[in-house]
Amino acid sequence: MKFYITTAIDYPSGEPHLGHAYEKLCADVMARWHRFLGEEVFFLTGTDEHGQKIMKAAKKNGLSPQEFVNKQSEKFRELCLKWNISNDRFIRTTEEQHIRVAQNIFKKIYEKGEIYLGKYSGLYCTDCETFYLEKDLKDGKCPIHGKECEQLSEESYFFKMGKYKQKLIDYLEKNEKSIYPKGKRTEIKNRLREELRDLSVSRSSFNWGVPVPINKKHVQYVWMDALINYVSGVDYPNGENFKKFWPADVHLIGKDILWHHTVIWWSILMAAGIELPKTVLVHGFINTSSGEKMSKSKGTVIDPLELAEKYNIDAVRYFLLREIPFGEDGFFSEEALIKRNNDELANELGNLLNRTLSMIERYCNGKIPSGKMDSGLAAKLELEKIKKHMQEFELHLALGKIMGFAKSCNQFINEKKPWMLSGEKLENVLYSLSEALRVIGLLLQPFLPQTAEKILKQIGAEKGKIENCKFGLLKGGEAVEKGKILFQKIQTE
Repeated sequence: MKFYITTAIDYPSGEPHLGHAYEKLCADVMARWHRFLGEEVFFLTGTDEHGQKIMKAAKKNGLSPQEFVNKQSEKFRELCLKWNISNDRFIRTTEEQHIRVAQNIFKKIYEKGEIYLGKYSGLYCTDCETFYLEKDLKDGKCPIHGKECEQLSEESYFFKMGKYKQKLIDYLEKNEKSIYPKGKRTEIKNRLREELRDLSVSRSSFNWGVPVPINKKHVQYVWMDALINYVSGVDYPNGENFKKFWPADVHLIGKDILWHHTVIWWSILMAAGIELPKTVLVHGFINTSSGEKMSKSKGTVIDPLELAEKYNIDAVRYFLLREIPFGEDGFFSEEALIKRNNDELANELGNLLNRTLSMIERYCNGKIPSGKMDSGLAAKLELEKIKKHMQEFELHLALGKIMGFAKSCNQFINEKKPWMLSGEKLENVLYSLSEALRVIGLLLQPFLPQTAEKILKQIGAEKGKIENCKFGLLKGGEAVEKGKILFQKIQTE
């Protein structure tokens, strides 16, 4: 079994923000989960480095576009590192290999007669590199960035996207999970009831982009270039990774670029004769406490690199995964993060590990006793529900079930009162708790990888796959190695 997941590649005209980190985090959990299932996984992320907005940002910073994107791209690599993102490749659209693939696909579609030269006049938002019709504007401004659009007119190559309208509708009708959640699929189906215009796929008014292979006076429209990263990133057309992993199982994106990743991208793939991805998966936005979407253009952002320096990164990962129902918008505040850290991670999970190891040290000379798993405690683990939640992209519910089991383990301690037991009864309780911690450690690997590793190490257990999440595998006699407290409580003023 294989699993290929991508994030949208980030546009490095500004600094990384929490929205970038959240998308990578969700993709990371899914990638790690599928590795946990024993599948061969390829996880792609990276940066989208062409377009007029990059040119303007570079000029403002006194750098050439290439110098500017070299500098900015490193910040997104650093984000992946600090947030413990397990991507297999970080692609940059200024790489020669990507440029070659983007040109090949453009030429292939042109030679099929699907691209023609014309002139474009319309309203253009530089921030999202998109042309809008008057009816699409919100109060006369870009619906995403709230900024005035420029009236542009220039010679352009056009892709005959309009002719793919019925094919797109048919694909949506036949494939229920082509876009998920289903409400987003309905949104695209409704938009396709309107006229589908041909797409302007080149620019001649600036030169920072992939040169159009048939006319070097033009560069490819940034979206025509950027979307192709999903196939160039696995070495289309003849690379082993392309043969093994394409089609993508999941394109994970924000809702503001849904049209680009469905109608535009699918039309390009259809024209190029490339199989379509299985699912375009849409996550929500992270809002500030005032309810406004975080936006770098509006200056309402939280620096994810600073957040990773200030807090245990697994606490940050946990907060975002538990706090925001996947697919919906959510709020971020440091107060809420601290509360979940203290109440759930420190009080429930950290306390469970600490209590269990302390009792093993005190009553069993620091070695896990041989014993039997308590059937009542074992029944509290809802493994099949966790699997189903992950299958349905309900990350928040899957993680909630794991933490619910940790809570049941603490209740088990309170009910059994092991400090009042001796002999076989004591050994069975402590063995059951050790086994429960081993399984919790395994299940947390995709969500809180550093924490999972610490739990497993302290109880002398190995990392493992989903098949190891059955009770009774831990052998007695293993020495525990009590470490530092998993999650320190964060004091607030």
